[in-house]
Amino acid sequence: MSHSFRAIHGNLLKSLSLTTVLAGGMFLGVPTPSAAQDTYPHANEPIGNVEQVYDGALTPDLAVNTFRNIDRLFPTRTVKAGGKPSELPKAEKALGKVVADIKGEKYDLYDYLALNQVSGLIVLKDGKVVYETYQRGNTPKTRWMSMSVAKSISSTLVGAAIKDGLIKGVDAQVVDYVPRLKGTAYDGVTIRDVLMMSSGVKWVETYTDPASDRRALLRAQIAQKPGGAMEVMAALPRAAEPGTLNTYSTGETQVLAEILHGALKKPLAEYLSEKIWVPYGMEADANWWLDSPNGVEIAGSGLSATLRDFARFGQFFLEGGKANGTQVLPDGWTKEASSPKILKGGKPLEYGYMWWPSQTGPSKRDNAFSASGIQGQSVYINPAHNVVIAQTAAAPKPTGKAPVNPIEFFDAIVASLN
Repeated sequence: MSHSFRAIHGNLLKSLSLTTVLAGGMFLGVPTPSAAQDTYPHANEPIGNVEQVYDGALTPDLAVNTFRNIDRLFPTRTVKAGGKPSELPKAEKALGKVVADIKGEKYDLYDYLALNQVSGLIVLKDGKVVYETYQRGNTPKTRWMSMSVAKSISSTLVGAAIKDGLIKGVDAQVVDYVPRLKGTAYDGVTIRDVLMMSSGVKWVETYTDPASDRRALLRAQIAQKPGGAMEVMAALPRAAEPGTLNTYSTGETQVLAEILHGALKKPLAEYLSEKIWVPYGMEADANWWLDSPNGVEIAGSGLSATLRDFARFGQFFLEGGKANGTQVLPDGWTKEASSPKILKGGKPLEYGYMWWPSQTGPSKRDNAFSASGIQGQSVYINPAHNVVIAQTAAAPKPTGKAPVNPIEFFDAIVASLN
């Protein structure tokens, strides 16, 4: 099992292959090249630190370098690919002119790429590439952070574990798989509640607020103390009855990681490799952050992979969760996981099982949905038109700084293909 211990914080483990000097938020040194690093085109770039990422305090070039080297921020575990990539053939007809009319302003593809700081964009129609571009020095070999796209991948592993009989079902109790949370606000919460982020446990997600729960969880990750993340989650109070209130929470996804860890009896990265990465034919190894050395994966943000493999994951999901002829997910899981839900008491919820149902008119009519991460990461799936769009980006702040609404622009891409 491969691990990376190239951490950049003083209280993280230091790799022998990494020599850095932190001054004014920038790294003056670079990693000493190793055999493994030589094969990665960005291995020697200076990078920032994880707090700068969440503060939105990186210059554009340093942000790009950091986002494609997040495996140097924390210990990671490798999601191994199988060495036989599935084909992503070029479509006979390439993407034509795309123009999105958004609130009276027209944006073409070049506007969108520039204004939204896009570093990679790939569009699949019927499983074939109609458009693919790499910007900011990225290449098809570049691994890029997923941020909360990882939440949708983690929730998909729950479906696989249910299919394998390792989890009883979404109505099973959290504490049956995470005994550490007995007697806490998570006692009485179901896996479905966690998937819908409706546990009722109090949480503040604000990325840029050092006093938020999200930053408390990040500090636990920085400390790399075994069990530290669950100490944060176990201390949280209850705000509402389980199933009655949705609160977006990366901590909830870390609880999901512990559920999976307790059910699988193996690392999440290994299970992802076995169930999807190898059989579906991903072309490159991915890396997944750990909460501590040799610990549990950070299910809500820490996966880095190539743009093409993010697109392949979207295609896997679009195809109903089949890989190499085998049904990996329960029948109907992809529709159930990606559709809006109803909270207890009847209140509608525009959220699925850690997937976002699209709310624009065209996407809503098509039952489209997406995995979405801060700073502009996205895997968009439109089942009505058999389209998958994967995007990586380097927005200057975690949220609120995308000039062009990505889903509205994706609607325009879909319209141009039909």
